[in-house]
Amino acid sequence: MKTTVKYDLEVLKEEARELVKKGKIQRNEPIYALCKFIPGRDWVCVELELEENDFLLRDKIIDLLGNETWDDD
Repeated sequence: MKTTVKYDLEVLKEEARELVKKGKIQRNEPIYALCKFIPGRDWVCVELELEENDFLLRDKIIDLLGNETWDDD
């Protein structure tokens, strides 16, 4: 039984936002840091989605997040 989850770019962005918010990863870390939080069997799907959207694993998390809104200024 194959149960691979489909990761689209918006899901990856939201996952990265949550991990940054929780302090699990930093904005200046490479996107590859996400692999610690995504099951290995799904990582190939993540890599393909990133590649299709012109992201490299060495790009920074902040590149993936794009514009952020701040609640408290």
